[in-house]
Amino acid sequence: MEKVLITGGAGFIGSHLCEALLATGREVFVLDDLSTGSLANIHHLQSHPHFHFVKGSILNADAVGEMVRAVDFIYHLAAAVGVDLVVRSPVKTIESNVWGSENVLAAASDHGVGVLLTSTSEVYGKSNKAMFHEDDDLLIGPSTQGRWSYACSKLLDEFMAIAYWREKKLPVIIVRLFNTVGPRQTGRYGMVLPRFVEQALHAEPLTIYGDGQQSRCFCHVNDVIRALTELPNQSRAVGQIYNVGGTEEITMVELAQRVKQFAESRSELRFVPYDQAYAKGFEDMRRRKPNTDKIRQLLGWQPTYALNDIIRSTVKYHRGNHPQSGQRSIG
Repeated sequence: MEKVLITGGAGFIGSHLCEALLATGREVFVLDDLSTGSLANIHHLQSHPHFHFVKGSILNADAVGEMVRAVDFIYHLAAAVGVDLVVRSPVKTIESNVWGSENVLAAASDHGVGVLLTSTSEVYGKSNKAMFHEDDDLLIGPSTQGRWSYACSKLLDEFMAIAYWREKKLPVIIVRLFNTVGPRQTGRYGMVLPRFVEQALHAEPLTIYGDGQQSRCFCHVNDVIRALTELPNQSRAVGQIYNVGGTEEITMVELAQRVKQFAESRSELRFVPYDQAYAKGFEDMRRRKPNTDKIRQLLGWQPTYALNDIIRSTVKYHRGNHPQSGQRSIG
């Protein structure tokens, strides 16, 4: 695995993966249409002799095929990002996730190049289990609720990847990412932690959707990257699905309160009904906690960043990017 293609490499997670692979001597090729990624995320890599960026879409089969032909392995990260985008642009969500992934898998199969495909915890849908395991049944909401189109499209990606493995012997690995946070992530597409932090630092109300009792687990991007870079080295990982995420569960109300504490903010908490935040009839997952035994047994992997440390580092990062915020909310 000397030459690697990262689709969506200019995104939040993708840019960190670029750094990690370059640090190990890989030659990294990035294909990104910059619809949600940003050149700012990879600006510091542009002068690296082993880094190559191409602005283009995974929906362009010719562009995908040309880049796949030049590499030994593919990290397929490109996808629609964030609930906001999914609700606003359901057609783009489905096209990008399904047709784009089909182009990547087909090109990989044509050239015999292995693929690690990043999926999402969203595929677990409306299940109320205390902890999600890779072999669990999946409970998706009705097709009349566009919110579930993202989960269904990513689930179809998984089915396609496994089908390519079984029928065409294409080496594929699937990673279901849970809430991932860290430097370069913004709240622009609905990501809750950076959104809370940005609101707190600007003395704005922290907007909590629904009743705030829905819970999530957060994993630092450095821990996620460690899993992504180690999995392709394991032949037993091929054809398998792995949860990757944090295991400290917290409700959105509790998260908002901790952000206020670490940001030294007096921002109020404002509850916004889902119908107002997104769309009429919007449904959310009440819990989202991964069982990570499978990847721990394979790699010894487990999160190393505690939740409070993740929140503190997120506050520090955003305060550094917006120094004028300072202690403004203290008054």
